[in-house]
Amino acid sequence: MSIDPPGSGSTVRRIMLGASLRRLREASGLTRDQAGFHIRASESKISRMELGRVGFKTRDVEDLLTLYGVVDDAERRALLEMVREANTPGWWHKYSAELPSWFTTYVGLEEAASVIRTYEVQFVPGLLQTAAYARAVFQLGNPEASPEKIERRVHMRMQRQERFTRKDGPRLWAVIDEAALMRTIGGREIMAEQLQHLLEVAALPNITLQVMPFRFGKHAAEGGAFSILRFPESDLSDVVYVEQLWGALYLDKREDIDPYLTAMEQLCVESTTPGGTVELIGGLLRKM
Repeated sequence: MSIDPPGSGSTVRRIMLGASLRRLREASGLTRDQAGFHIRASESKISRMELGRVGFKTRDVEDLLTLYGVVDDAERRALLEMVREANTPGWWHKYSAELPSWFTTYVGLEEAASVIRTYEVQFVPGLLQTAAYARAVFQLGNPEASPEKIERRVHMRMQRQERFTRKDGPRLWAVIDEAALMRTIGGREIMAEQLQHLLEVAALPNITLQVMPFRFGKHAAEGGAFSILRFPESDLSDVVYVEQLWGALYLDKREDIDPYLTAMEQLCVESTTPGGTVELIGGLLRKM
């Protein structure tokens, strides 16, 4: 297992550790209730631990490993090291005052993902926004926020983008609804800069950009925006992220993920080709 830069993979480490604990519990034939009783906790806490939704106490993990019959010193050390890694705050935690708690989980997953596929309806995807466009979006959604808070959120968004501009960066495959490109955010000058930026990032080898055109009045993603994150670790399932007004859904069960994978594949078939995307955006830019 490779080690991420300090703090970059804490969220995914929690998921990996939780999945390992779940497999060990199931192999030992124990229920979540039984495991919870052993560490003086509830069944729901064991469930949250196995989903990677909570922090881990070393003592709890040690007790569970003993309960599950894990006696090999090397295996125990490896799993307990994962506890330390999972509890290491990521760089984004310094922005926690500006972010809703449910979004920090997504940033951690995003940092660890090797492939991100996203469909956006209202705005240009955050990972492809210019600073000026992002600032305008934040001001629209947070009219009472101070300029300092807005600037910190813009800075964080720009920092999130840095991984995707490196030669060895993760793969980003974005489908943008044409409506998002037609919606002038922040004024004509800011929107023109944003469209030009999309043309530039579309040329990067690890970024694929498509547009869902208006001519498809009904399409596979009628339900709205979503993202699918894939990780380099083979034992981790994909995660579907669906953002809502006051929260977000994180889906990692195969029966929940499959409909989104199908919808994404259909979106990609019906959307413009990468070459057609450049032509479409170029045409919009010339009209501004």
